[in-house]
Amino acid sequence: MFTGIVQDIGRIERIDRQASGARVTVEAQLAQQLQAGDSIALSGVCVTAQPDGVRSFRADLMNETLARSSLADAQPGTAVNLELPLRPTDRIGGHIVQGHVDGVGTVASVTDDGFARVMEVKAPERLLHYAVEKGSIALDGVSLTVAELRPGSFTVSLIPETLRRTTLGQARAGTRFNLEVDVLAKYVERLIQR
Repeated sequence: MFTGIVQDIGRIERIDRQASGARVTVEAQLAQQLQAGDSIALSGVCVTAQPDGVRSFRADLMNETLARSSLADAQPGTAVNLELPLRPTDRIGGHIVQGHVDGVGTVASVTDDGFARVMEVKAPERLLHYAVEKGSIALDGVSLTVAELRPGSFTVSLIPETLRRTTLGQARAGTRFNLEVDVLAKYVERLIQR
């Protein structure tokens, strides 16, 4: 489990694609804290790390992960948000993020709003179904608050700290992000359906 508070930005050094999946090598300062088999959120996708030197780690991406996430588009040099899993004694600064990506959203527009930046993200209706204004959503593993719901999209407002510490500051129209909706909303819906 994660909280959506990014701890490091890494860079993809290498990605080896095969019919059976892909293996990605990521360079990051955070790699020094990893042991074989540790979980880490890679742009919001929970993967199992295998240390590969002092400043890098490898992770296997199965076809399900590639089909559901923007990691299918990853190339050497791609920046990725990184977060280590939550410890029982840690503060939950964001919201409960599992690293189980629900789908991909695409940036429709980015506009400045004073010191903040407003980003409109188009998303599949099956995911917008779980979004509520002022509720939580994760974009590339970053815990954010939905500012406004629109037909076929939602907006988030990004503060300077988020723009500096995550890859969201590089977003432009057309950028694809991994989306994870609030798991609590999915559980509530399932229980009500029963």
